[in-house]
Parts: sequence; C-alpha cells; structure tokens
Amino acid sequence: MKNIITQFSRLFVGVLFIISGLIKLNDPLGFSYKLAEYFSEPVFNMPFLEPLALGLAIFLVILEVVLGVMLLVGYKSKLTIWALLLLIVFFTFLTFYSAYFDVVKDCGCFGDALHLTPWESFTKDIVLLFFIVILFINKNLVKPLFSNAVTNIITFASLVLCIIMAVWVLNHNPLKDFRPYKVGTNIEKGMEIPEGAPKSVVEMIFIYKVKGVDKEFAEKDLANIPEGATFVDRKDKVITEGYVPPIHDFTMVKDDSDYKEELLKEPKLLVFVTYDLALSNPDGMKKLEGLSKNAKAKGYKVIAMTASGADDITKAKKQYGLDFDFYFCDATALKTVERANPSIVVLQNGTVIQKVHYNDTDDLKL
Repeated sequence: MKNIITQFSRLFVGVLFIISGLIKLNDPLGFSYKLAEYFSEPVFNMPFLEPLALGLAIFLVILEVVLGVMLLVGYKSKLTIWALLLLIVFFTFLTFYSAYFDVVKDCGCFGDALHLTPWESFTKDIVLLFFIVILFINKNLVKPLFSNAVTNIITFASLVLCIIMAVWVLNHNPLKDFRPYKVGTNIEKGMEIPEGAPKSVVEMIFIYKVKGVDKEFAEKDLANIPEGATFVDRKDKVITEGYVPPIHDFTMVKDDSDYKEELLKEPKLLVFVTYDLALSNPDGMKKLEGLSKNAKAKGYKVIAMTASGADDITKAKKQYGLDFDFYFCDATALKTVERANPSIVVLQNGTVIQKVHYNDTDDLKL
C-alpha cells in the first residue's frame, strides 16, 4: 500500500510540475512580469530584483519541467525530491502571502491558460506539498525506471529541449497563445459584461490624520471621527469581486479622447504595439515605417499603441522616421496583447486576424 501511494504521488507531482512548467515556458515573458510584480514596492519591495525577473523566470520554469522529468524517470531521486520540497515550500509561501495580504491577484502558476485566485493557488500548493512530503518520507521507494545511461540521456534531453523552447519563444511568439487577445478574438466582445453577471461590492474608505497618524474609517463610521482630524484621502475597498471581462483595460486614447469604438470598426487596421518606446528593440522599430507604407498601399489604416509619453513618441518618430499616429493604452494591457516590443497586430472590424513578432515580419499577410 505504501508503495502504491508513493508511486501515485510520484506520477501526480511529476506530471503537474511538467505541465505547469511547460505552460509558463511557452510564455516566459509573461511569467517574468508576474515575478516583477512580486518584487515591486507594494509586495516585497525588492525593486533591485526587477531587472533579473526574466532570467529568474526562465531558470524557474526550466527547473520546474526538468525536476518533473527527473522525478518520473527516477534520476537522482533523493536530490530531486529535496529540490521539489524546497521549491514547493517557496511557492507555498508566495501564494499564502499573496492570498493573506491580497497583493497579487493571480500567481501565474499556469500562465494565462488557467487563472487561479490567490487562495486557490495556495490550496493547490498545499496539495502538492502533501504529496511531496509523502515522496520525501518514502524517497527510498522512488527507484529509476531505466538504466543510468537512459535516465541521464532523458534528463539531459529535457534540459536541452527546454532551453531551445525558451530561446524560440523569446525571439518569436508563444507556441500556443492563451491570452485574451489571441487570434480570432473580437476585442469588443471580449469587453462585454454578460447580463446578470455578479457585480463588485465596493466600500468607500476615508483616511483621516488623527493626532499625526493616518487612520481609516468606513463610510458608516464617519460620525465617529475625532474632533480635529484632517482628511487625507479616500479609497475604494473591494469587498466582493464581481465579474471582470477578459478584456477590461483596453483603450485607444489620443488627445484625451478614446477612439477605440471608431478604430475597432475599421475593416483593415494595422497596429504596431510597443508598450515602452524607451525599451523597444531598435531593429524591430526600424522595420515599422516600411511595413506601414506597404500596408497603406493596400488600403490599411495604420496606427501605433504605446504607454509612453509624448516626448518618447516624438523622439521615436524622429529617430525611426515614423509617419503614423500613436494612441495611448495601459502598459499592462499592451503587454497582454503582445509580448514583443514592438509587435504587429492585424485587426478586421475589431477581430484579431494576425499577430507577428518583429523577427517574423516576413510572415505578415496583408
């Protein structure tokens, strides 16, 4: 019986680690954004780690996949199980912190393929921790499935294949797009809220300075504010999260007006997405004007979308000779549209027809 439970734990943990790792390895930039969120000031306040987020993301997802493979084939089982235990304890701490302090809404455990609430993520890690503890207690029962030579080859091959996959998706688009803006998605429909969908319950919180200390008061407690207290700020506290559509922060703002309703009705719209012009790839930016002229000759309206300010836009237009308008959209939304900076998106009446990395502009079909 002990052996059956151990082998089930081995299969369950190994397969789950491989699936979770491959999903994130398909989009390591997306996972790096999540790590950067953990490193940000409101969470762990470790901004010095933010520049390392991508490297850490690639290392962690490859480690996750390879450890899953090592566990299944029984390669260095004691070392593997120790590594799995340390990793799951670390992940469990992160998900508990996120859930308890309500600082990161989605841990990114399964990328954009499956969104879990913080408490769901924590529960998932507790389940994994339970099975890994079983493996740790019975690690002598985790035997190699093959000879040493074969297990070495499988482990090494999994590492090499993961590295190849990481290099590919960083220089092209993800192999599978799980994001809300994937090809075939109509952006306007993605922003719709179904009739009867649950609405958020929000409580207004007022902040007053009382004897030099900022204190929070709910709206119902305003009558109890001490005399002499001075108003500081007001914020909204979400009591119950309502339905949030897959696309909820998409804008096309220019000169303080949002043109998304007009632009999403264009039958031929070519959009260059560059969430941060200061961080955009120079070789990719040099290609945009040529693509723009080609598209305009074929009847396309051409625009760019960015979260950068007016000065950066002016500088980019001059540096790369760009002759098209820029529209503002939140950087997080643009990173969700496409990871590459810049990237090319073709829209037809608001529906995503094609998405191209700047390295793959020869594949663009207009």
